[in-house]
Amino acid sequence: MLPLGPATLHLCIDMQRLFSADGPWPTPWMERVLPTVARIAEAAPERTVFTRFIPPYHPDDMPGTWRAYYEHWREVTCEYLDPRLLELMPPLQRLVPPALVLDKPVYSAFAGHKLRDLVRARGIDTLLITGSETDMCVLATVLGAVDLGLRVVIVTDGVCSSSDEGHDSLLTLYSKRYSYQVETVSSEIVLAQWPS
Repeated sequence: MLPLGPATLHLCIDMQRLFSADGPWPTPWMERVLPTVARIAEAAPERTVFTRFIPPYHPDDMPGTWRAYYEHWREVTCEYLDPRLLELMPPLQRLVPPALVLDKPVYSAFAGHKLRDLVRARGIDTLLITGSETDMCVLATVLGAVDLGLRVVIVTDGVCSSSDEGHDSLLTLYSKRYSYQVETVSSEIVLAQWPS
């Protein structure tokens, strides 16, 4: 792996109570990867951005198929959801600030302009990716980063999913199909050189 230079940003996707064992969309491996994610964030909190997936208040607040999705998952809309479930996992909350939090209403952290603007303003050329879920929000964000021409480094033991099959398939896809644009690497290798 090439070194992680000073233009690297740690982007941690949706490590929220919403996806923990306490939430309606549990990701069983989240507790297992959380210490790894926390170590990476603690090493450079000023170079870390956490995203949070924020459902709408009501299904009608979303367009198209998102409306049907939230008709099915009405209990996860903000009309019914305990707002504490939207919070970051406790070991990550204490890193904000200097770490930043960007909220998003859909899978990709690049929806809208906030993350894209931040990446450009800071001169970021590399994203170090951790978070949840490997085959949903991480996937959408990774593809958004690839479209922007950013170097993407996924921490294999720092991502998780509610689907073991989906997680494993996506790690294989990232390393084989996107090998020119996406690197997969263990946290041990990352932490040996992060931050630089």
